[in-house]
Amino acid sequence: MKSIHRVAIANRGEVAVRIIRACEELGLETVLLHSDADIDSRAYRLATKTICIGPAPTAQSYLNISANIDAALASGADAIHPGFGFLSENADFAQACEDAGLIFIGPSVEAIRTLGDKMTFKALAKKANLPLIPGYEGSDQSVETLVAEAEKIGFPVIVKAAAGGGGRGMKLLTSSSEAKDLIESAQRESLSAFGSEKVFLEKYLGHAKHIEFQIFGDSTGHVVHLFDRECSVQRRHQKIIEEATSPSLTDELRRQMAEVACTIATLGKYKNAGTVEFLLQDNKFYLLEVNTRLQVEHPVTEEVVGVDLVKMQILTAANNFVFGNKDIRIPKGHAIECRVYAEDPFMNGMPSTGKIGTQIWPEGPRRRYEYGFDEGDTITAHYDPMIAKVIVWDENRPRAIQKMIRTLKDCVIFGVHTNIPYLIEILDHPDFRDGSMTTRFIEKHFSEGLQKSEENLKWAPQVYKKYLEVSSSGGHHQSSISSPWQFSWRGI
Repeated sequence: MKSIHRVAIANRGEVAVRIIRACEELGLETVLLHSDADIDSRAYRLATKTICIGPAPTAQSYLNISANIDAALASGADAIHPGFGFLSENADFAQACEDAGLIFIGPSVEAIRTLGDKMTFKALAKKANLPLIPGYEGSDQSVETLVAEAEKIGFPVIVKAAAGGGGRGMKLLTSSSEAKDLIESAQRESLSAFGSEKVFLEKYLGHAKHIEFQIFGDSTGHVVHLFDRECSVQRRHQKIIEEATSPSLTDELRRQMAEVACTIATLGKYKNAGTVEFLLQDNKFYLLEVNTRLQVEHPVTEEVVGVDLVKMQILTAANNFVFGNKDIRIPKGHAIECRVYAEDPFMNGMPSTGKIGTQIWPEGPRRRYEYGFDEGDTITAHYDPMIAKVIVWDENRPRAIQKMIRTLKDCVIFGVHTNIPYLIEILDHPDFRDGSMTTRFIEKHFSEGLQKSEENLKWAPQVYKKYLEVSSSGGHHQSSISSPWQFSWRGI
């Protein structure tokens, strides 16, 4: 395998920045492969070199395999890092990299096909007698067959994209009458997001917790786990807050789940970073899927275990990383990550676009920020609205929760709405504080989004600023909480 001197990054936003920083620490040059909508983004300014691979629509840029390969070759890159999302779990892309003489920074083509495809993964897990949720993973993808299989499983049933995750292509079926339309919708979403309309079915567990294990296969194929993460706080099947380690596991449960995670990864001949996901309900756990890529929430594992997963990925791809006894560490303390989105928390998460004004990420011990936009950058409607990830570490979970609340209250982002008030309310909820939350936490407690109050408006800085201006001028009574919403919030 040839050595790596220049890495092409087939992604955008905060993950592109994260990869650039890791490459810089390893003395490597970077090439950002970007759409024309991401010119002048933070990653665009930080990369050694930039190449536009197409217009904003993902099918013409970030999901265009030939455009990414051609640009990487033209840039003189030795390797491609796919980040997460887009082509990161696409075996055809990994194969195209290999065929072009480029190093794919991720698992092998074979491992992606075996474990990244949810149906093949389930077949392997069944053969190894590993615990799975009842479902259907058959090759017959006709809507009629899928509806019939859902009826056999018994409603409610989840339909999921076989080629990817992140909540895309996922629908909850509660009856036969709605199943056809929802399955067709899931297939369309899957095709758009991952280039494949294959789906599978699973029995829906109504009060489960979502737990995942970070696994890593070194250059020799030796697989270890780097402990677990709690990811139960989800909205529309997408994670909002993640923690390491999970407050839900006993030592024995953790040991059993870790063993299963390493077993399935070893069977899949896994190298590089990956995640094995589980559902936990009534002290029984079920294998959910394997994500054959880096995860959005990888920083919380890095904080408690003391590793750099992105540098490990690059070194493994260069055949230059082998686990030693000192590399297997026991987690210390507790870490929490919150995803900061450009959205209106008082309008049930409606996306918010516009130019970012003043932006402050407050410094403090063991506070970490991964963000893809600077002041003056524009949040568009083309992509996922995540602005940043805020990560904190402290010596135990209660203190980490308090630190995250304080950190979020200290953050300032003008120009767009953000979900910061929403995150604060979640963190302060009794079910979150005691760790009892399940994947239905948001549905149960925040189904209508966040209700406006004088207290939570304080953590929506630009809205509260207008609110205070109007109140102090005597234009409206101070108790009129709706008053900020009479004014344009952009351009402050």
